[in-house]
Amino acid sequence: MFRRKLAALDYHNPVGFDCKDESEFRNFIVWLEDQKIRHYKIEERGNLRNIHSSDWPNHFQKYLQDVNCPFEAPDRQETIDWLLGLAVRLEYGDNAEKYKNCTADNANNADNTARSTEPLINLDVNNPDFKAGVMALANLLHIQRHDDYQVMLKAVRILVQERLTQEAVTKANRSKEEGLPVALDKHILGFDTGDATLNDAARILRLLHVEELRDLQTKINEAIVAVQAIIADPKTDHRLGKVGR
Repeated sequence: MFRRKLAALDYHNPVGFDCKDESEFRNFIVWLEDQKIRHYKIEERGNLRNIHSSDWPNHFQKYLQDVNCPFEAPDRQETIDWLLGLAVRLEYGDNAEKYKNCTADNANNADNTARSTEPLINLDVNNPDFKAGVMALANLLHIQRHDDYQVMLKAVRILVQERLTQEAVTKANRSKEEGLPVALDKHILGFDTGDATLNDAARILRLLHVEELRDLQTKINEAIVAVQAIIADPKTDHRLGKVGR
């Protein structure tokens, strides 16, 4: 009953969404707040994101009160429908120019096009074979487990695209093979050992250490980008000078 609204919001599984599955439902609420509604500031979403907490239902009830939802947490279907309606209104408000010329025919054509170009849209995420396959890939690539198997599959895709494609491998190999000559005498050591050979060795060690730090920073940046791509996509309101609504 939520398929059209979920599809309009680009939810990853509009057809197979099961609101009776507690884990899927909690992940969905987190996704809805992180990606679409953004009522809380990022630092205020911790309780809602802690989906394994026994207090999560209480935090969800408070969230419903904070967004002025007229339904209570036990009224799950009514609550979801109301939150989806709120998300659709906010999405339209953020992209009014994009949607103002949309017609029913355009929407149907766009929906059909999305279905034909999205190979994963008809996947049965509850199929044991699908879950086992995703888990095997995640273990092979050392990707952290997630309750939502499609989120794990998305993480696998990101890792493969960025690290394991032929272009990425070629680029990595080329960067290892290529190098620039370094003039050691132009690098200030900061101290003097009294031996020119030892001074050069110290300069080399310092340069290698700097290179290791740069590589570590690059990996940290890649990890941050990958996590943000999976978990959150906050928008900045420059008028308020803060992230979130």
